[in-house]
Amino acid sequence: MLHPSYADLIKVVNSEVEEGEDPVVTSRYSIVMATSKRARQIIAGDDELVDCRGKKPLSVAVEELSQGKIKIINDEVPEEETLMEETAQAEEASAEEEAAQEEPAAETEQ
Repeated sequence: MLHPSYADLIKVVNSEVEEGEDPVVTSRYSIVMATSKRARQIIAGDDELVDCRGKKPLSVAVEELSQGKIKIINDEVPEEETLMEETAQAEEASAEEEAAQEEPAAETEQ
């Protein structure tokens, strides 16, 4: 059995979320992804934030998460910002297409 449990880890991660806000983590998948990312960082040479001599990097990452030494940051961008970015990209692409169509016409006139 995994100690601490997924439920315990989810509680620790969401402990700083204020009432009415969306929780940072809602699934086991998020916990697995966060701890595996942290384990890769430890393997790459990052310092361990807890004293877990002789333990594997994933076990160290789980322990760091359970002690609140690391935080999971939600990478989601608010929907409104995403829509604004998509609109800006579409306008930019449209302007580039118009410029490309005008250039050959200008060359033939000369």
